[in-house]
Amino acid sequence: MTSPSHVQHEQEQGLGGDQTHDGDTSEEVGASGIAKRASVTRREDGSWRGGTVRRKSSSVVGSLRGRGRFGRMKKAIVTFGKFVGPGFMVAVAYIDPGNYATDVAAGASYQFRLLFIVLLSNIFAIFLQALSIKLGTVSGLNLAEACRAFLPSWLNVILYLMAEAAIIATDIAEVIGTAIALNLLIPQIPLVAGCALSILEVMAILFFYDPSGSMKGLRAFEFMVMLLVLAVVVCFCIQLSLIQDTSVGDVFRGYLPSSVLIEQTALYQACGILGATVMPHSLYLGSGIVQARLFDFDKQSGLLPPTPGVESTSSSVNNGSVGSNKRMYMPSVTAIEHSLKYSVAELVICLFTFALFVNSAILIVAGASLYGAPEAIDADLFGIHRLLSSSIAPAAGTVFALALLFSGMSAGIVCTIAGQMVSEGALNWTLKPWLRRLITRSISILPSIVIAGVVGREGLDAALNGSQVALSIVLPFVTAPLIYFTSVNKYMTVRPGMARYEVHGEDEEGGSRASDEVDSISGTSSQRNLLGRLRWILGRQDYPPDGVKMANGWVVACFGVFVWLVMTVMNVANLVLLGKGAG
Repeated sequence: MTSPSHVQHEQEQGLGGDQTHDGDTSEEVGASGIAKRASVTRREDGSWRGGTVRRKSSSVVGSLRGRGRFGRMKKAIVTFGKFVGPGFMVAVAYIDPGNYATDVAAGASYQFRLLFIVLLSNIFAIFLQALSIKLGTVSGLNLAEACRAFLPSWLNVILYLMAEAAIIATDIAEVIGTAIALNLLIPQIPLVAGCALSILEVMAILFFYDPSGSMKGLRAFEFMVMLLVLAVVVCFCIQLSLIQDTSVGDVFRGYLPSSVLIEQTALYQACGILGATVMPHSLYLGSGIVQARLFDFDKQSGLLPPTPGVESTSSSVNNGSVGSNKRMYMPSVTAIEHSLKYSVAELVICLFTFALFVNSAILIVAGASLYGAPEAIDADLFGIHRLLSSSIAPAAGTVFALALLFSGMSAGIVCTIAGQMVSEGALNWTLKPWLRRLITRSISILPSIVIAGVVGREGLDAALNGSQVALSIVLPFVTAPLIYFTSVNKYMTVRPGMARYEVHGEDEEGGSRASDEVDSISGTSSQRNLLGRLRWILGRQDYPPDGVKMANGWVVACFGVFVWLVMTVMNVANLVLLGKGAG
């Protein structure tokens, strides 16, 4: 048995210790051993060695962790930068000329108190656009293609006709806005010529937009649209800088609910803001422009099946259409999980940063400069230009016209692309894309030219207002299938494995995420499915063999139904109030 004096002698020897022995022990036991030895070792100056070593170890670990966090953050930012672009194209739909008249009328009537409706409309728009991105990402189909694939033929045709009517109504608004802006900036250009000149936007699309081309070319086109959006934002920044004697507190209080919403005129204008903000064609667009980056990810990651002759980045693999033999690109699970979060984040940032800002700025400028002016409530775009020039400064009218021109040009470009997606997706047209774009634009330009030539300014204003009414009627019918598709696992289940191509709903050469042994088995599909289930149970497969279910949860699905009901009720109320003469 060891005596207490012997134990004390060993402790003193350990504490007083041989420094060289301590160093030898450090080399022998490693970093963790050093820390333990140092905890019972003193230096000659009496300081504890363990505390110093522990602090050094903590600082090194903290530095490595910080460096790791910075590296991950840098990688996330670089990856996010590759997804910038589609959100700007979607944001264009929310700053088109149709928004100008409704926002100005709201500001002139109730100053800043309807900013709450602007905010609410943008929240609804962001939610619906996120669903459209989810549909396009998970299913690999845009909204028109999904309607054709999942709905009865008769219902698909009805929805197509409504969507086509919405496209034409939207395009008419863009043509009118562009023509009026050109006339305001250069009075020598008549309205008829301004309408005809808008055909140049189609030429820009024909030269620059090719969804089946390289990502470099697609990003160049998105950058062009981005510049137009930024030009609109700059114009309204200048407009806001010209405003004087406006309380910032009053402006921000406008984003809170107000009792004025129960008034008939306020309700009518609130419905108008909602109808002008949430645009049907943007839902088709949002679901159709995400596949390019999915395809690029699968291609760069080696997840594309070896299908010869396929060089497309869109959901329709072949350029143009080839009738019943069109191959549909279906993204891999890996591409979906990688891309979805970045696409939604980019969309939310763009809509909150640009769409919400522009719509708020229009109303704020009108509320600060035109509030209480009876002639501003029913003013057309010409009248708004005149009032801004007289109430703020002549430069304000010029900047307003420039913003109208940029928004009309960018919205016209995007609307034409959405029109192509609708017709090709819903009907599987065999027209070449450039011919389809030309026809779509011509259908919108011809009525505008006739109205401008026969009726003049009053006719253009009536056509602009009529286009917004048409969009209000169509919106509930377009949003219903979007909410339905994204809430049902039948349409939102992704088969495990590589990307693949489908023809008539059947898979072509595809891959499997299961191991090579399962891939090499040449049994029946039921045998392969059984083996896949066994591998899933045994934990040797990353995903369940019957697919990864990505439908909306019940909370999101219920909120989607709520949004649909609110929009439908407000749009019906808008039509009723319009019929009663509230507008």
